[in-house]
Amino acid sequence: MELRIIHKNKLSDKEQHTLWDGIENSTQAKVGDTGRHELVFLLYNENDEIMGGVQGNYDNFSWLWIDSLWICERLRGQGFGIKLLNKIESVARKNGCKNSHLTSFSYQASDFYIKQGYEVFGEIKNYNKEHSRCWLRKQL
Repeated sequence: MELRIIHKNKLSDKEQHTLWDGIENSTQAKVGDTGRHELVFLLYNENDEIMGGVQGNYDNFSWLWIDSLWICERLRGQGFGIKLLNKIESVARKNGCKNSHLTSFSYQASDFYIKQGYEVFGEIKNYNKEHSRCWLRKQL
């Protein structure tokens, strides 16, 4: 069998799901079905333009993973980030999640998440010049 390694800049949905399914299948033998339930909430304006959103997933171990949360520059500071964060956490809680975790850079939103009850449990200082990369968690 001839195998080859190919560099790609972006995975297709099919390729991403192949990787996720492969990890899930090999993991099931050790810990059972992890489950993967995607959650996405988008903020649209009156012209149907995306102005923000939050995206993540939860698993069968009661954890929500927040992959990304973004609000366009001109809407920041108006509570939309809090609304989106509350929405994804609320739905995760209704689906049995007891905890949430995410990663952020110190120049991005670490302070925002801390104000929302998250705590830093890991940090790499000077990850990007003088900025840190932080891992945060919260009990839901």
